[in-house]
This record gives sequence, C-alpha cells and structure tokens, in this order.
Amino acid sequence: MEMNNAVVEVEVKAALPTSGGCAVFLGTDEKVFVIYVDQMVGGAILMFMRDLPKERPQTHDLFGHTLAALGAKVQRVVVNDVKDGVYFGRLILSSENELSEKKIVEIDARPSDCIALAVQSGAPIYVVRDVWDAVEDMSDVLGKVEGFQLGDSDDPTS
Repeated sequence: MEMNNAVVEVEVKAALPTSGGCAVFLGTDEKVFVIYVDQMVGGAILMFMRDLPKERPQTHDLFGHTLAALGAKVQRVVVNDVKDGVYFGRLILSSENELSEKKIVEIDARPSDCIALAVQSGAPIYVVRDVWDAVEDMSDVLGKVEGFQLGDSDDPTS
C-alpha cells in the first residue's frame, strides 16, 4: 500500500474506560473519531500509552516479544474499512532474515489489536481516506473529557 493521500496518519488522542469497554479516540488536529474496544484491549492500550509496568506479560506483550524474537516488527497499521459501525484493520509487519532478505506481511486484524501493537511499538497508524471522510468528528466530545483525570477505582489497568 502506497502511503499517499489515500490514507491519513492519525494518533491515539485518548483511551477512556466506558461501561462496556473502552473508547479509543484517534485523529489529527483537525478531526477525531472513536473506536470502541473491549476492556482487555483498552486496558492494554492504556498501559502502553502510560508505559505502565506489568507483573506478567499480557497477550499483546507476548505477540510483540514473538515478533522481535523472529526479527519482525510492526511497520504500520491501517484502519481500512467500516461497515455498520464495525471497523476493520490491517497489520503490516516487516522482517529481515540473516541473508538481508526483507519481507512485508499484511495481516487482517481487529483495529483494537492493531492500535495496541502500534502504540506498543511506536508504529504509525493510518486510516484509509474513505473511512476518514465517513467517520463523525468527535473533537468536541474529546475536548469535554480531556481534562478528566481517572480515579484509581475507574482505572481498568489496576
């Protein structure tokens, strides 16, 4: 996939616990949208964002460590579609072997897992332009909650 005007690079602006999981706010300075994820992945995203220590490796840690052990890394992730409020993602991995042969692998994955792995590894997150144009701008909602500090009892990572 060529990185041109067919995609928009976004960043995770916030991840906030909700009654049903976690709201992950993705966007740019111009626009922000929300992907709702389950509590476990939301907790992982929050932990990676805050660089919180964990007693034991979690699922995304295991996957990240496995990629590293195999000489692979998350090159980028792409939110490539949305249908009936369900988002779709692609995880793009790159690896290089002892013979300096480079390989790019693209895997269908939940955007929530893609986002967690991108935050963990510092990889860029892209949204396909058609999806970006279709999503509702939630900048005002994010602005209202940005000053909100999580109490210990509301923190899904504790």
